[in-house]
Amino acid sequence: MQKRLGEHEEEVKTLRSFLEVVDSLLAEKSYRRMEVPKLSDGAALLQRQQEEQPGQSIRTMSGVVLADVKVQGRDVRIVPSDKMRFDVNSPPLKSFLLAKVLEPMQARDVEAAHKGELSPDKVLSFNVDQEGTILKEVWVKNYGDERRLNEIRNAVRWTFRRMYEKTIGT
Repeated sequence: MQKRLGEHEEEVKTLRSFLEVVDSLLAEKSYRRMEVPKLSDGAALLQRQQEEQPGQSIRTMSGVVLADVKVQGRDVRIVPSDKMRFDVNSPPLKSFLLAKVLEPMQARDVEAAHKGELSPDKVLSFNVDQEGTILKEVWVKNYGDERRLNEIRNAVRWTFRRMYEKTIGT
């Protein structure tokens, strides 16, 4: 019994040493040091990061691409997929995205600009581009901070999913 116990302890030591090697290799290969550019102006760094953000697709739960959300500087462009034909008069678009999300954000910015808390050129504005009644693009200018960008993305995701559900009849 003592002999078997000794063999098992030796095997445990060997396995632990393998585990340490694997852990160190994973740590070495998985994590990369981030190089932070040395800019004296933090706003310039933030601006550059926002300009470089890749587009993000809005999908249904089953993976159907509904639209692309592209952040360009202080603007957000929401472009429906070529395969989607969303009606601009659809209730979630007008009654929720525009009336409950974007218009109140714009009103708050206008009020802040009147009070002198926000520069007039930083006031949120938006444009709905359409061809007939088919939505081509929603362009939000001066979306504000990261919190508002996330709020817009979430509202767009919800809106486009509801619009899609209405088009397929569920």
